[in-house]
Amino acid sequence: MKAYISLFLLIIFISCNKDSSNKAQTEDDIIQYISDHNLDAQKSSSGLYYVITKQGEGTKPNSNSNVTVYYKGSFLDGAVFDQSSSQGISFNLQQVISGWTEGITYFNEGGEGMLLIPSNLGYGSKNYNGIPGGSVLIFDIKLLKVN
Repeated sequence: MKAYISLFLLIIFISCNKDSSNKAQTEDDIIQYISDHNLDAQKSSSGLYYVITKQGEGTKPNSNSNVTVYYKGSFLDGAVFDQSSSQGISFNLQQVISGWTEGITYFNEGGEGMLLIPSNLGYGSKNYNGIPGGSVLIFDIKLLKVN
C-alpha cells in the first residue's frame, strides 16, 4: 500500500512540474516571438501580452461589453487557424476566452493591434477545435465597434 501511495505522489509531483515548465516555456516562446518580430508589447498582470498599433478614439469597452471585432488568429509559427470576415464578428466579451475578455478592453473603438495569449488565458492544456493544447494564440485585431 505504501508503495502505491509513493507512486501516486511521484506521479502528481511529475505532473505538477510538467505544468510549471510548460507555462515557463510558453512565456519564453512569447518573449522570443516579440523579440523576433520587433514588437513593442505590454504585459498585463495576468500574463497577457498586447500590442497597440492604433489606440482608436471611440468608446473603450469593459469586460461585459458587446463588441464587433475583425480578427485573424494564428499560432507562433504563423499558421492561421481562424479569421473573421472584413465586417468582423459581434459578441459579448463574457462569451470568449479570458485573453480576449481582458485584451479587447485595452483598445478604444477604432483601435488596432495584437493579442499574444498564453494557453492559460486561451484554451488551456486540452485540444480544442483543431487548436492543440498548450498553444500560444496570436490575434491581429481591429475593434470595429462597441455595441
